Amino acid sequence: MTGLIGKKIGMTSVYNNGVNTPCTLLEVGPCFVTQLKNEEIDGYASIQLSYDEAKEKNVSATILGHFKKAGVSPKKKIVEFRDFDKEVALGQELKIDDILKEGEFVDVVGTSKGKGFQGVVKRYNFGGVGQATHGQHNRLRAPGSIGACSTPSRVFKGMRMGGRMGSDRVKSVNLEVVKILSDRNIVLVKGSVAGAKNSYVTIEK
Repeated sequence: MTGLIGKKIGMTSVYNNGVNTPCTLLEVGPCFVTQLKNEEIDGYASIQLSYDEAKEKNVSATILGHFKKAGVSPKKKIVEFRDFDKEVALGQELKIDDILKEGEFVDVVGTSKGKGFQGVVKRYNFGGVGQATHGQHNRLRAPGSIGACSTPSRVFKGMRMGGRMGSDRVKSVNLEVVKILSDRNIVLVKGSVAGAKNSYVTIEK
């Protein structure tokens, strides 16, 4: 699986063959190869890429030594890719044109926006009680019954209830690469990508 690391910049729309297409702008790379893992030493083969400059004072000594071994300045984001199709060397710089081409399809992995603790109406689209509650005034957004009586005397796992919502790993699959702006390290992909602006994303091919 070949890929790159980037950031979500925002959304726009472009005219593509006379059709107005919604697109997400991704700032992709340049990425640097910081480790080459193999079966003999690590137990599996993968390529480790790093992205986004970091200050040395904000990096631990262990991680700083890891980057110096690869001959690369410290970076904020590190991602591993297994089954990397392209031959690379330690410390090599990878840009958009090395991996992606216009018209092909990619998968983009992002972290969805966190929404904190939410109730069942927002989290699972429960309808509430519809105000038909025999005079109760405070049950409009309540979950209702969560179990039976003495049998089974417990609540089953997976019961949909209030809880933390968002901040999940979300993969958007088969997004078309509409346009590549190599001079600005920008890729436009068709459709939406999970995450807030300036959040890290991984492009997989």
